[in-house]
Amino acid sequence: MAVGGNALTLADQAGTAEQIESNAAQMAAGISNLCEAGWAVVVVHGNGPQVGHLAIQQEGAVDLVPPQPLYSLNAMSQGQLGSVLVRAIDTIQGPGTAVALISHMIVDPDDPAFQAPTKPIGPFFGEAQAAAMAEQRGWEMREDSGRGFRRMVPSPRPAEMLELSAVKTLLAAGKVVLAAGGGGVAVSRDDRGHYYGVDAVIDKDSAAACLAGSLKAEMMVLVTGVDAVMVDYGTPQARAVHEMPLGLAERYLAEGQFPAGSMGPKIRAAIDFVRASGGTTVITSAERMLEALDPQSRVGTHIVPEQAMSEEAMSVA
Repeated sequence: MAVGGNALTLADQAGTAEQIESNAAQMAAGISNLCEAGWAVVVVHGNGPQVGHLAIQQEGAVDLVPPQPLYSLNAMSQGQLGSVLVRAIDTIQGPGTAVALISHMIVDPDDPAFQAPTKPIGPFFGEAQAAAMAEQRGWEMREDSGRGFRRMVPSPRPAEMLELSAVKTLLAAGKVVLAAGGGGVAVSRDDRGHYYGVDAVIDKDSAAACLAGSLKAEMMVLVTGVDAVMVDYGTPQARAVHEMPLGLAERYLAEGQFPAGSMGPKIRAAIDFVRASGGTTVITSAERMLEALDPQSRVGTHIVPEQAMSEEAMSVA
């Protein structure tokens, strides 16, 4: 399952330790429900708000201590949020149930994403403040979802997680595994076989698709703020779609039904996973996550292989 960093620091919150721990407790309850239902669970969490806050702290203390690169901040946020989630899960399921794994994702240094930063991190700013920060710090600031301006950083596609064998071992031992937190620390490999950090923030849904595909997972759950995916959103024809065969999901994406700044990355990640594994992707809210795992429930949106499509979906397609 993949949950956003915004689920740990809500839009109207400052991101204090107490707020993050309270939000993590709610998330842990949903994860525990999956465990009780018999699922083996791997959790990928985002880190956009948290890593952005760390970056601001680094810049603010530049006269006192040397600032650390973005890939190091990704590692810091993995440790921070992993610790909070492990404690929250263990409180419910018992000590030693959950393990947070500092994870590294290989990316292509020639990925076009490095020339066009699109991943928002950190808090929202007004236009004037954003312009001042862009000038003072050299950051690329862009309006995000009509809520203000945020810093934009590169978000390359992940190719492989270095710790995949460790995830498999922990799952076999019955652990709840937190992996690829914040999308994983972006790394590339040089001609000598040395792995070096890359300044980027990998999209957590893309990282989840990469990891879930490698694990041959039965199902990938992308947790979002709505119960199901909508098409024709913002029009009188707006409607929820509860099942999308792979071809229909690709068609909707190509038609622009899912903008890059909202549902687009989730649909792309869903398509990647279903194509690679033959499994099912479910997109739904945290509150209805367990219910949505039942394909007969008509809760959430199920993206499925073509051969798995129902008669209802065939009529829609």
